[in-house]
Amino acid sequence: MILFENVSKQYDGGEYTALEDINFEIKPKEFVSIVGRSGAGKSTVIRLLIGEERPTTGRIVFGEDEISTMHPRDLPRVRRGIGTIFQNYRLLPTKTAYENVAFALEVAGVSEREIDDMVRESLDLVGLSDKAGNFPHELSGGEAQRVAMARAMVNHPRLIVADEPTGNLDPLNTADVIKVLEQINDLGTTVILTTHNRDVVNKLNRRVIQLDNGRIIRDVTKGKYTLA
Repeated sequence: MILFENVSKQYDGGEYTALEDINFEIKPKEFVSIVGRSGAGKSTVIRLLIGEERPTTGRIVFGEDEISTMHPRDLPRVRRGIGTIFQNYRLLPTKTAYENVAFALEVAGVSEREIDDMVRESLDLVGLSDKAGNFPHELSGGEAQRVAMARAMVNHPRLIVADEPTGNLDPLNTADVIKVLEQINDLGTTVILTTHNRDVVNKLNRRVIQLDNGRIIRDVTKGKYTLA
């Protein structure tokens, strides 16, 4: 489903290497944690996967599409199959939780009835049906992140990418967010989680790809996040 083949990424004309000779494959329905210290290359992997940047060398494939050589006009089609969740939520402050989740569907021209069914299903999945009418400033950090997760899931994507989704949360809200990610995975969606939180990764006991200075130093099917 996802392939990184001999992928390197350099900046500043080659003076700085963010990733060097990265190789891995992620199969459908896997839950994979990509871990490492800040600056290890985790977010660069995500930006390359969703086509925000291109690799300096190597191939990146998602499903039947080669992201690394794709024309920019074709990227929106691919991204519809990828739900993204970020550390800072990226909610629209003047829209309610319901409206934030519905927004992308409205832009895509989905019918009002379908939008209502899909948004309510998505909010129910993350346990926030009772917060549909609340604005972002009326939500806790954990609730805001779960609204962002509902928004990412509303299109029923094949892949969820969660880039440091618990970085701003306390342990209780962190546990809630990770539980929802596990539920999403149990429904058959592939999940990629980037994090530097060892406790989260160790409790998951799922596949771990560990980066250090832009290189993969460990890739284990069921493992923990060990110090490099």
